[in-house]
Amino acid sequence: MVQITRVSNTQELQGIQQLQAENLRKHINTEEAASQGFLMAEYSLDFLHAMHQASPSIIAKDGEKVVGYALVATQAVRDEHDLLADLFNTIDQTQFEGDTLKNSSYVVVGQLCVAKDYRGQGLVQQLYGHFRTCLEAEYDFCITDVAQANTRSLKAHKNTGYQVIDTLSYGGIAWDIVLWDWRK
Repeated sequence: MVQITRVSNTQELQGIQQLQAENLRKHINTEEAASQGFLMAEYSLDFLHAMHQASPSIIAKDGEKVVGYALVATQAVRDEHDLLADLFNTIDQTQFEGDTLKNSSYVVVGQLCVAKDYRGQGLVQQLYGHFRTCLEAEYDFCITDVAQANTRSLKAHKNTGYQVIDTLSYGGIAWDIVLWDWRK
C-alpha cells in the first residue's frame, strides 16, 4: 500500500534521486517522453538535502521504496540551482490578478515525478493534496512549470487545480508556468 508523507531521512532523498534519474529526459526515448512525460532538472543529493532542510518534500512510498515525489522549493534554496533560479526569477516578474507575484507568498514545486508502474493511480493528486495540507498555512500560491510537450503532466496539473498563467523557454523547450491558488 502506498503511503504519502514528508521526507524524513537520507534514504528517502536517495530514493528521490534514483527515481529522478530513471525519468530524466536524457535517459528516455522520444516516444516515452511524449507519452509518459519526463524530467529536465537534475538535482544532486547535496541540493536535495538543502531543500529538505528548508522544508521537507512530499513523497509516496510503497514499503521502503520511493515511488513518487513532489519537491518543495522555497525562497531559501532558489539560487542554489540554475534552472530553479530562472523559474523563481520568472515567477517574480509574472502578474496574477493584477499583482506581481514577487510581492506574494508562494512556494514552488521543484519537481514532481511518479514511478512508471504507479502512474494512473491518482498519486499526483494525493501528493499535491498532502503538499497543500502541509504548506497552505504558510503560502497563498503553489507554482511550478510544466513542459508544453509534456501533455500528460499538464493535464494532471490542471486536474489538481492549477491554471496556466505564463510561459517561458529554457533548454530549447517551451514551458507553461502554472499556479494553484490556495486562497480559495
